[in-house]
Order: sequence, then C-alpha cells, then structure tokens
Amino acid sequence: MSNWTLADGLLPAAKPKKIPGLDNTVSTLFGYGLWLLLLAGACAVGFGVYKLAMSDKSRNGGGSEPFKWMGGGIAACLLSGSLITIINGIVGS
Repeated sequence: MSNWTLADGLLPAAKPKKIPGLDNTVSTLFGYGLWLLLLAGACAVGFGVYKLAMSDKSRNGGGSEPFKWMGGGIAACLLSGSLITIINGIVGS
C-alpha cells in the first residue's frame, strides 16, 4: 500500500515546510490549511463568475451577490498567498 493521502491528490505541488518553533504535526496541518484556503478562494471566485453569468439581469434581481463571492474569494487567495510567502521566507526555502 502506498503512502498516498487526500492532500497529495488535491494539492500536488503543496509540500509544506517545517516551521521553526512549531510541532511537526501542527506545522504540516497549518501548511496544508493555507493551501486549502487558497483552493477555496479560487473556487469562490469561480462560483461568483458562474452566479454572475446565470443571474437575473432585471432590475429586481440580486445583482451584488456574485461580486460578494468573487470579492471573498480574491481576499482568501490574497490572504493565503501572502501567508504562504511569508512562511516560506521565514523557513528559508
């Protein structure tokens, strides 16, 4: 049996580095959590684009909801991307 995990299938390039001062398990979970946050943000942006394409274009439709999804997704991508960059800079990779 191989050592394949669900995270390896979802995040092929995500190999979290050990963060100094943190336990190995906590460091790994934190690293994968940031990558999952990045994927969730990308999915939210995609869902917002889908909702914008399928929304009711009349005056009484809820026109701001797709932009809320896209804005939240972009914010999640920026947050997780910057935290991943900061951690990689601290670790020195």
